[in-house]
Amino acid sequence: MNARPLILLLAAGVTGLVVALTGAPWWLAATAFGCLALGLGVVALQSVFPQESAHRLAWWRDRRRHR
Repeated sequence: MNARPLILLLAAGVTGLVVALTGAPWWLAATAFGCLALGLGVVALQSVFPQESAHRLAWWRDRRRHR
């Protein structure tokens, strides 16, 4: 799976988030940006780890072999 659509979705979300949180309480802005950071972390993990099931199985088998 290509992570590009997720990145574009997050970029649109950042723009909407900044507009929506203008003048909001600090705790609401911190919570929203925390969720955004979590979303970016998911995108990063998906781009690093294989997403096809055959590749994923091979990755786990290789990892177990090296432990």
